[in-house]
Amino acid sequence: MKTHYPSKSKAFPLQIVLVVPFLIQIFAAVSLVGYLSFKNGERAVNDLAEQFIDRTTEVVDEHLKSYLSIPQSLNQINADAIHRGILDVRDRKTLGKYFWDQMQAYDLTYIGIGLTTGEGLGAARYDGKTIVIDDWTAKLHNNTFTYATDNQGNRTQVNARWTWNNFSESWYIQPIAAGKPIWGKIVTANLPTGPYISASASRPMYDSQNRLLGMIATDIHLSKLSDFLRSLNISQSGEVFLVERDGTLIASSGTEKPFVLVNQQIRRLKAIDSSDQIIQNIARHLQTINGFKSITQDTDFKLEVQGKRHFVDAIPWRDKYGLDWLVVVSVPEDTFMAQINANTRTTIALCFGALVVASVMGVFTSHWIVRPILRLNWASKAMASGNLDQQVETSIIQELNTLSNSFNQMAGQLHESFTALEKSKEELEDRVEERTTELKNALGELQRTQSQVIQSEKMSSLGQLVAGVAHEINNPVNFIHGNLVHVQQYTQDLLAFVQLYQQYNPNPAAEIQTLAEDIDLEFLQEDLPKILSSMKVGTERICQIVLSLRNFSRIDEAEFKSVDIHEGIHSTLMILQHRLKAKPEQPEIEVIKDYGSVPLVECYAGQLNQVFMNILVNAIDALEENNTKLTYKEIEENPSQIKIRTSVVDSKWLEIAIADNGVGISQEFQQRIFDPFFTTKPVGKGTGMGMSISYQIITEKHGGKLECLSTPGKGTEFIIQIPLGLKADEVV
Repeated sequence: MKTHYPSKSKAFPLQIVLVVPFLIQIFAAVSLVGYLSFKNGERAVNDLAEQFIDRTTEVVDEHLKSYLSIPQSLNQINADAIHRGILDVRDRKTLGKYFWDQMQAYDLTYIGIGLTTGEGLGAARYDGKTIVIDDWTAKLHNNTFTYATDNQGNRTQVNARWTWNNFSESWYIQPIAAGKPIWGKIVTANLPTGPYISASASRPMYDSQNRLLGMIATDIHLSKLSDFLRSLNISQSGEVFLVERDGTLIASSGTEKPFVLVNQQIRRLKAIDSSDQIIQNIARHLQTINGFKSITQDTDFKLEVQGKRHFVDAIPWRDKYGLDWLVVVSVPEDTFMAQINANTRTTIALCFGALVVASVMGVFTSHWIVRPILRLNWASKAMASGNLDQQVETSIIQELNTLSNSFNQMAGQLHESFTALEKSKEELEDRVEERTTELKNALGELQRTQSQVIQSEKMSSLGQLVAGVAHEINNPVNFIHGNLVHVQQYTQDLLAFVQLYQQYNPNPAAEIQTLAEDIDLEFLQEDLPKILSSMKVGTERICQIVLSLRNFSRIDEAEFKSVDIHEGIHSTLMILQHRLKAKPEQPEIEVIKDYGSVPLVECYAGQLNQVFMNILVNAIDALEENNTKLTYKEIEENPSQIKIRTSVVDSKWLEIAIADNGVGISQEFQQRIFDPFFTTKPVGKGTGMGMSISYQIITEKHGGKLECLSTPGKGTEFIIQIPLGLKADEVV
C-alpha cells in the first residue's frame, strides 16, 4: 500500500502567530491614543489661548474705560461748577487750591483752564510726584509763573517763569472747533523734570449766561498706561500694547519706552519701528492687511516671531469723546504647549514601556499556551511513527476513554470556573460602577467646595478691603464734618460783623469800597453760607456711605450674634445705589420697603449681607435686561420695581422676601437656580456660584429656607426664612 504525504507549504510557528498580531494591535492602539491625545491637547491649547486673550482684553478694556473716564468727568464737574457760579475763575488763588485738591484726589498729570482773555491757571504734577501751580497772564513772554506749594496747596515760591499762549495750543483750539468735549492730540515735551507725554481731555466752559469763558482741560500721563500693562500677567514673553490708528505707539507692557529723544526733543515711535521684535512683527503684519485703520472689529490671527508661534488679537477701542485706539494682545504658544509637549513625551515613554512589557508578557503567555500543544504534538508524532509500545496495541481504547474522560472533566471544571468567573466579573463590575459613582459624586462635591471656598475667600478679602477703605475715609471725613459746624458758626459771626460794620459805617473809605466791589461782597455774603451748607450735606452723605460699607463688610462682626436685619438690607442698597439711580437710558429703579416689626436675629451678619447682595444684583440685572427691550417712555409707564418685605411667620421664623418685576425665570431654570455653576447670564458675566452659595448660607449655616417663585414675563421673588432664637451650636 502506498503512503500519501501532504505537500509541504511555508508555515509559521504557533508562538509567532500568537505574539506578533498581539504586539501589532497594542502598538496601533497606543499610537492612535497618543496621536488623538496630542491633537486634543492642541485644540485645548487654542481654546485656552482664546479665553486667556479675551480675559486679558476685558481687563484692559475695563481699565481704559475707568481710567480715561476720570478726566472727562472731572472736566464736566468743574465746568458745571463754574457755570453755576460755585467756582469763580477770577479768584485765582482759590481756584488754584481747588485744582490742587483734585490733583491730590486723582492720579492725574494736569488740571487747568485757559480763558478767552489769554489768561489761565492750572495744577500740575510734571515729575509724577510734586504738585505745582501754573498761573499765567495774557501778556506774552515769560507770562507764566510756576509756584511750589505746601501740604495745604498754598503757593510758597516761584520755581520758574516761561512763556505760554492759550491760542496756539491744541487742547484750547480743538474743542472750540468741535464745539463739544473731546480728546486733544497727544502732547509731548522734554521738561527739566523729564519726558512729558500726555493725552488731554478738554471741553468749553461757559458762565451762567452761557457766554464762552474759555477751555478746561485735564491731562493723564501715558506712562501710567504702560505701568498698568506691565502689571498684567501675560506670561514671560507675552505682550500687550496700545497703538493709534496711524501706527504710533501709545503704551506697552514691555520695557521699551514709546518714544526716543532726538536733539533733546521727544519723537514718538511708530510700532513698526519698535525695537521690540514682537511689536514690530505684529505691526508689519497689520500693515499687510490694509493697515491699522482697516481694523473695525475684533481680529485674531497667528504669527511666527523669532521661530515662535504667537496668538494675536487686535481689538478697536473707542469712546464717545473721539479716542480711537487699537488694543493688541500677543501670547506665545509655548506658554500653553510646554506642558502639552512634556505630557506627549511622557506618553511616548509610557507607550514604549507598555510595548516592552506587553512583548515580554506575550512571549511568556504564548510559551505557556504552546507547551501543552507541543506535548500533544510530540505524542501524536510518536503515535504516528508507531512508537506506541505495547500499551498502544493493548490499551489504545482505554487511553482514548481516559483522555475523553479527562477532557470531559476538564470541560466541566472549565465551565464551573467560567461560571464563577463570570459571576465574579459581574460583582466586580457592579462594585466598580458603584465606586465610580461615589468618586464622581465626591469629585463634584470637591469642585463645589473648592469654588465655594474661593468665593468665600474673595468675599472675605473684599470685606476686609471695604472695611479698610471705609475706616481710612471715616477719620478725615469725620474731622471735616465736625469742623464744618465751627466753620459755619465762625462764618456767620464774621458776616454779622461785616453787616454791623456796614450799618454803622455806610460810607467806607474808597479803598474798602473798591475791594468790596472787586470781591463782589454782596454775592459772597449770600453764597458763602450756601456753600457751607452744601459741604455739610456732602460730608453727611459720605458718612452714610462709609457707615453702609462698614455695616455691609461686617469685618468686626464675623461671629454669630444678634443684628438688625433691616440695617444689613439698608447697607446693601446703599452700596448698590449707583445701579438703582436713574441713567440716561432708563429711569430710576424704585425700591419699595415693606418692613414689619421684627426682632433682632441671631445670625452670621456678613454672610447674610452676601445673600442680600447676590439676590439684589440678580434682580437689578433682570430689570436692566427687561429695560433693554423697552423705550424710555414704556419704562416710565411700567416702572422697574424691587419690593423688599420683612415679617415674622408663626412666631418662629423671620421671613425676608425680595421681588422684582423683571423678565422672570422659566420653570426649567427654576429647578436648577441653586445648582453650582448654573447661570443664565452671558459668558464672563456670571460664575454660577452666587445663588448656590446663598442657598448654602441660608440652609446650612442658618438652618433656614430659600425659595424661588417666578412667572416668566412678570418677575421673580426670592423668599428667605431664618429661624428665630437660633444658637451657634445648632448650625453648621
